[in-house]
Amino acid sequence: MRKLKNEELNRHSVEEYKGVKKNDIILILDNVRSLNNVGSAFRTSDAFNVKKIYLCGITGQPPHRDINKTALGATETVEWEHVAHTLEAIEKLKAENWKVFAVEQAEHSLMLNSFEPTSIDKYAFIFGNEVFGVAQDVVTASDQCLEIPQFGTKHSLNISVTIGVVLWHYISKITS
Repeated sequence: MRKLKNEELNRHSVEEYKGVKKNDIILILDNVRSLNNVGSAFRTSDAFNVKKIYLCGITGQPPHRDINKTALGATETVEWEHVAHTLEAIEKLKAENWKVFAVEQAEHSLMLNSFEPTSIDKYAFIFGNEVFGVAQDVVTASDQCLEIPQFGTKHSLNISVTIGVVLWHYISKITS
């Protein structure tokens, strides 16, 4: 077995990638404090061909060196928009027939391993603040909450890990 070189990966150029049809996935970052987590959201969104990221409230915006450090150029390939209030993004997306899912531990949440997305629906996934999670008014405005089953002593995962887990689950379901 041999590790592949970057030039063997057959990746798109930035310009080619911008023209590729994106998956019907939108990320909404609800008051995310860490610029490194914002950068990671961009990099993971590039990997999974996410349509757009909404950066809401206090969530940092490109260009910023701490975002760029983890995004590794993905701020140039993933469309994004800043919205002052997360509820504004939710209202806009619902009006455009997106299904809005908060990723949060909540009453009546749907465990991620039971979530069966379809390739005909459009999904927006909301990820919350590192300390407080997704705000309650945002949870209330969502169509459903998704929860990642956890089995240890901690009560949460880092947002960058959570984004990767949710997007991998989505992609694996719609491509199988």
